[in-house]
Amino acid sequence: MRIVALTEETKKNLLQDLLKRSPSSYGQYEGIVNDIIANVREKKDSAVFDYTKQFDHCDINADNIVVTKEEIQEAYTRLDADFIETMKKSAANVRDFHEKQLRQSFFTTKPDGSILGQRIKPLSRAGVYVPGGKAAYPSSVLMNVIPAKVAGVSEVVMTTPPGQDGKVNPGTLVAADIAGVDKIYKVGGAQAIAALAFGTETIPKVDKITGPGNIFVALAKKAVFGYVSIDSVAGPSEILVLADETANPRYVAADLLSQAEHDELASAILITDSMELAEKVSREVDAFTATLSRKEIIEKSLENYGYILVTEDMNQAVEAANDIASEHMEILTKDPFQTMTKVKNAGAIFLGEYSSEPLGDYFAGPNHILPTNGTAKFFSPLGVDDFIKKSSIICYSREALLRDHIDIERFAKNEGLTAHANSVAVRFESGV
Repeated sequence: MRIVALTEETKKNLLQDLLKRSPSSYGQYEGIVNDIIANVREKKDSAVFDYTKQFDHCDINADNIVVTKEEIQEAYTRLDADFIETMKKSAANVRDFHEKQLRQSFFTTKPDGSILGQRIKPLSRAGVYVPGGKAAYPSSVLMNVIPAKVAGVSEVVMTTPPGQDGKVNPGTLVAADIAGVDKIYKVGGAQAIAALAFGTETIPKVDKITGPGNIFVALAKKAVFGYVSIDSVAGPSEILVLADETANPRYVAADLLSQAEHDELASAILITDSMELAEKVSREVDAFTATLSRKEIIEKSLENYGYILVTEDMNQAVEAANDIASEHMEILTKDPFQTMTKVKNAGAIFLGEYSSEPLGDYFAGPNHILPTNGTAKFFSPLGVDDFIKKSSIICYSREALLRDHIDIERFAKNEGLTAHANSVAVRFESGV
């Protein structure tokens, strides 16, 4: 694994390199995606069925597009019983964590009779996209669906591509059942996003679309944003480890590879002020990689976006980490909590040598749908707040408005909006 001394120039080059992985950098596919969306919007089910035949080589129609209870029951029989119990434990942890995010509506009253407040209501319908085939991740089903259910969303529907045999990955189905999905549709790709955004004869229009997918799914979500809400336009997975000389190099290497194995565009970065640690981690990475099942993917990922950055001190290391704003950040220093106080930008932060990144992926409870490509500077993990909407409540008495109407009219007139001013002034005309 390459070792680079961190300078302003190397940091600039690294940031530019990482940004190349963003879905926004793949404009050559936007035309294809836009055509699919337009076709689904116009022809609805007919287009969805045609694309499923073309891309997934599966005959889907209005009679078999919805996953049945029998198919879900069959999925349970195809999974190891211990794995099912593990998913249930994970779901309980995710639910418990997200229940703590719930907020309440509030109202404040003043002696003059004015009432101000905020009303919080869940979205009516949410759509969750789940990849299929080799990219099927039951953990992401739990992470997307459970916050929506905790928020009180009335209906959560899911789309996922079928195999050529018309079946859906059993792990996906069981996870969906455990999480409480209301209906599952056998459709994937950009056509699924279009169907959720605009609705078809069989697939209902939703208010928000969440969930990961390939570049076509990511670009489709970007294209329909505004017609519906989306969680984010997610990029490839990434991990950044902040470590000093006290870190265990085997732990660091293993954790870097836990993300490098996702795909060739995944990013794995170690930032340390110890050259000795850097060299040991590099050797451990090579040793681990030779034995892992996804060796070729890992090698390509590390070749493209794997770095060990050596800094002069830990302050410089933290500054670089804040500039990168990684999806996952592990802190393996002598005092990780103290180091964390200096961290401003990260999707999820893992503290100490027994808090490896997969803990967050699968089991701890916090959401693993996280901001990528530096967007942790202004985005947050998926949570209950993503599935609610807020309404401001304003109620003034005559007494309260009488006190403020001159100021309101003055503001409106300053902006040249005389009808705004008149809307207030008319209430205090002579005799009113």
